[in-house]
Amino acid sequence: MNGQRWLPLEANPDVMNQFLRQLGLLPTWQFGDVYGMDPELLSMVPRPVCAVLLLFPVTEKYESFRLEEEAKIKAQGQEVSPDVYFMKQTIGNACGTIGLIHAVANNQEHLEFEADSPLKMFLVQSTKLSPENKATFLEKDESIRVTHESSAQEGQTEAPSLDEKVDLHFIAFVNVGGHLYELDGRKPFPIAHGKTSEVRFLEDATEVCKTFMARDPQELRFTVVALSKA
Repeated sequence: MNGQRWLPLEANPDVMNQFLRQLGLLPTWQFGDVYGMDPELLSMVPRPVCAVLLLFPVTEKYESFRLEEEAKIKAQGQEVSPDVYFMKQTIGNACGTIGLIHAVANNQEHLEFEADSPLKMFLVQSTKLSPENKATFLEKDESIRVTHESSAQEGQTEAPSLDEKVDLHFIAFVNVGGHLYELDGRKPFPIAHGKTSEVRFLEDATEVCKTFMARDPQELRFTVVALSKA
């Protein structure tokens, strides 16, 4: 990712909702915080949930796991539905926006857009492209870039400078055709995590989130948000 760099987006549901609203998504579904992974705290999350975003620290432990996982899947293969919308990340610090695109793109049957939505237009025009070409298409999309920049300035914490190294990364979890997928633009392909359902989706996605936390038990910098029906 030596080309463009954007300011990182804060893991703040208000910032995310405003970002998507500016790009023409109607507020029939909204992001909200997931305050914990135990059943009692998960029961507080409004249902249904159609996407989960995880912000986590990219540590040495995680990086070695990522490479092992990639090698294993390349050797053994995995089944991924052709209906999964997946894009690579080529823009530095754009993982928040890519996570939001992954969340929205794979839930278009649930979501509603304004007639002239720049985000809907981006999805329609990019859906048939390869993951790499989707990334290039995003590099050229001015409306999303400008909205990202203004949203990155909106958070509660001061946005770091463009040159500052950010070791936190966003990924998305979605249910496509009754299967749970992890979508991470730093990986070469979606990661299939088995079967799920609309009812079980939040629990299944947060089970995978727990494995990220268990890998780095000393780390506290994990944030989970869910896209729920408003």
